[in-house]
Amino acid sequence: MMATKITPDMVKELRERTGVGMGKCKEALDHAQGDMEKAIDYLRKIGMASAVKKEGRETKEGVIGCCEASDAVALVEVNSETDFVAQNEKFKQFVKDIALEIAETKPASLEAFLAQPYRKDPSVTIDQYRSLVIQSLGENIQVKRLQVLPKRAQTSVGLYSHMGGKIVTFVEIDGGDGMEPLARDIAMHIAAESPDYLNSDEIPADVRAREDEIARSQVKGKPDNIVDKIVEGKLKAFYDQVCLIGQKFVKDNTLSIGELVAKEGKRVGKPLSIRRFLRWRVG
Repeated sequence: MMATKITPDMVKELRERTGVGMGKCKEALDHAQGDMEKAIDYLRKIGMASAVKKEGRETKEGVIGCCEASDAVALVEVNSETDFVAQNEKFKQFVKDIALEIAETKPASLEAFLAQPYRKDPSVTIDQYRSLVIQSLGENIQVKRLQVLPKRAQTSVGLYSHMGGKIVTFVEIDGGDGMEPLARDIAMHIAAESPDYLNSDEIPADVRAREDEIARSQVKGKPDNIVDKIVEGKLKAFYDQVCLIGQKFVKDNTLSIGELVAKEGKRVGKPLSIRRFLRWRVG
């Protein structure tokens, strides 16, 4: 089988994802025959890179719109060809309009939403409204995805929009209403720290096995009982990095998010817990 040709773009992407120098990135890609994930594993095994986020470079322009109604929260991603158009007021208004429409009408799917009449002007569908915006701005615009998050009793939700809508996060806290400031703080933390999971129970078995293998490859030659202890410590550090509950709170790094929630629960006299979170990023 012919090896994949290593391109400068591949080296650049690996550097962006790992923070390792260009020379080592080229070496890792050569070693992995162009496989990006294997190259990352190689850099980690030789101690050059720590745990790496799954996301690479942004590939599309656009904005994520969000809207909070009395009984639901709506998220929608709208893509454009250029950031110039994504910053246009007419484009932003379109995103705002359809986010509100999703929150109020709660469509079952993206396809159903695009086919429904636009409430401000029922003579056109949402998709026809999109076409009118395309004609006005002279650039292709696509509604990529949407999600409706119904509000439940005895919960507090937090929404946070970062970088002008390039990243939008959502958090739901169980245990009572009135905890919106805490939920928003945690939503802001998620935008900055990009957790992959809520807690270690959510980490898939294959991800655990991969981390275990990498940790063991870093401590070869030591007695088994010492290896197990070191590996356990490395896995805990990994879990704390990728799980929201274990991450250090960006506003106060003396507390993990789990400890922050427990502390606030104690303050208000009711048990609180994070039910779920979302982090959407354009592209």
